[in-house]
Amino acid sequence: MNPRRPGPHAPAHYEIRVAGHLDQRWSTWFDCLAVIHEVDGTTTLRGAVTDQAELHGLLAKVRDLGATLISVTSTDTTCDGDR
Repeated sequence: MNPRRPGPHAPAHYEIRVAGHLDQRWSTWFDCLAVIHEVDGTTTLRGAVTDQAELHGLLAKVRDLGATLISVTSTDTTCDGDR
């Protein structure tokens, strides 16, 4: 876990990495997270997540899509394309 936590009302920023390249149209389904195709053949979903419930909802969507989850990483800074 990251010892630095955002304030009670500040969204945390996450990178969710999955195997394969997801089409850009999935950005809307993943609550407008940025869909970034990596050169290693994976996709990174990047953006702000309001709370743990939203994070778990996003992970459930990865599961429902049948994508292989590689990693979930919290980041300390905002990223381009965040909501």
